[in-house]
Amino acid sequence: MPRYIEVIDYRQEWQFHYEKEVRLLRNVFGPTQSRIHHIGSTSVPGMKAKPIIDILIEIKPGTIVEDFYEQMRELGYDCRGECLDARVPGTPGRYYFSKDKNGKRYCQVHVCHEGHFQIVELIALRDYLREHPDRAAKYGELKCRLASEFARNNVEYMRGKDKFIKQLILEAMEWKGAYNTRRSG
Repeated sequence: MPRYIEVIDYRQEWQFHYEKEVRLLRNVFGPTQSRIHHIGSTSVPGMKAKPIIDILIEIKPGTIVEDFYEQMRELGYDCRGECLDARVPGTPGRYYFSKDKNGKRYCQVHVCHEGHFQIVELIALRDYLREHPDRAAKYGELKCRLASEFARNNVEYMRGKDKFIKQLILEAMEWKGAYNTRRSG
């Protein structure tokens, strides 16, 4: 049975859930992890979101992600690899883990080696949305509309967001470049 997609108002408890999950993940990845980030819509205060915590873990070069599958399964994660053969393909070099609670998706973990191009994009997007609440609200509205239209079709929901997300990433990367230039200049 397909998952039910819901988009709800921001909840302060999402930060607590992120911190709780990170404590568990640090024990799994130990010294191989270099940084852990709260990403996605639940990391943007005030933004409407699917109530799913997104976590990005940067690991050191040469680390074999598959070595952590057993421990991740023990934490309740489904180890999905790079998802390159999915209907909406994943990204080479980004490993995906999902965790459900009570039959609902609870958390998604993305693992990339340091230097992977998506790390910069995902962090820039999060920071941009935090600093631009008008864009976060527009994105939240789109997600609400798509969740209503495709409540049981995650593929169409994701496809419906794709163009807008790509535009947001472009805006975020331009903003990040301008922001970094101002800070260093």
